[in-house]
Amino acid sequence: MTTPHASLRTVVVEWGRIGCIGFGGPPTHIALLRELCVTRRRWLTAEEFEDAIGACNLLPGPASTQLAIYCARRVRGRVGAIVGGAAFIVPGLAMILALSALFLAGSPPAWVRGAGAGAGTAVAAVAVHAGVALMPSSRRRAHATGTVRWIAYIAAGAAAAATLGPWIVLVLLGCGGIELFARQAGRAGTTLSVFAPAPFVGAAVMTGGLASLAWVAFKVGALSYGGGFVIIPLMQADAVHRYHWMTGSQFLNAVALGQITPGPVVQTVAVVGFAAAGVGGGLLAALVAFAPSFLFIGVGAPHFDRLRADQRVRAFLDGAGPAAIGAILGSAIPLALALSEPWQYALLGGAAILLLVLRRSVVFTLLAAGAVGTLVALAGGAVPR
Repeated sequence: MTTPHASLRTVVVEWGRIGCIGFGGPPTHIALLRELCVTRRRWLTAEEFEDAIGACNLLPGPASTQLAIYCARRVRGRVGAIVGGAAFIVPGLAMILALSALFLAGSPPAWVRGAGAGAGTAVAAVAVHAGVALMPSSRRRAHATGTVRWIAYIAAGAAAAATLGPWIVLVLLGCGGIELFARQAGRAGTTLSVFAPAPFVGAAVMTGGLASLAWVAFKVGALSYGGGFVIIPLMQADAVHRYHWMTGSQFLNAVALGQITPGPVVQTVAVVGFAAAGVGGGLLAALVAFAPSFLFIGVGAPHFDRLRADQRVRAFLDGAGPAAIGAILGSAIPLALALSEPWQYALLGGAAILLLVLRRSVVFTLLAAGAVGTLVALAGGAVPR
């Protein structure tokens, strides 16, 4: 049983504070949690915190959210995990739903449409930036994989993101399974065992409505190996092409909103839910998408040490991890194909320069792109709907 180190009020205040100021994605969330739990309050040692990061990275779903839930569990038990996780998620969720009402309104003002189109234009560059940033650490961790297989997994993930849409998860699982087979087959006298590291993956036959929305949100929350951008092609295929809840331009706006608000990219699913069924749909989508993270931490936290030491888990992640990075890179292709105006392509090139060459932050780049889109709209330029 976890020994309580803090009151529930403290958990609400501290985790809520991080939820309000956590702009910048997982790196910011991790830094703020480290400052709180290790440096300032000393609830965890530095070694314990690093182990928690590693364990959360082994799980599907938004790793920084799971880290926030885990840290809250360590300082206030299971109730603390629920309270702290909710306090971390709710501020960004409230903000993104409010912005959804502004950007997805029936007839938003021209400057709003321009801002959304501009910020959405930069999303493809953000995806490439996110994937490139993950490659060095992935290569170092996957030393046993070999360069050829590592590159092949990245290529498979990129191709899947560009072409398969909602079936991308099967490719990630397949790459993990191949690496597991390769490792165990290479050990003389080792019996290959079956390893199922992910929840059940099925194909739901649905035609729309709240059941379809819940299924999409579940896939987002339970099957997003490697970070939030992995689920962008999955969401795009369902929200735009399968159920027609939103246009391609609106989906780009949704991803941009997920980047400029505090909280994980997974909160983009709340915008999809809002487009499908209003505020109630946004809340339902968020609830379903984040529920697996609470479940994974609640069930898995006592077994984190054993999970990290399991060579089968490591082998699977050494295959699925590079494939997930490839999927992040590949997601830039359908995102770029959703652009429709010449000025957007020019702006996409500028955003790529800001992120990859000048190394500006994601939030700065998206806000700058939004400002350019606003100017284009006010000048009478064509803005996609």
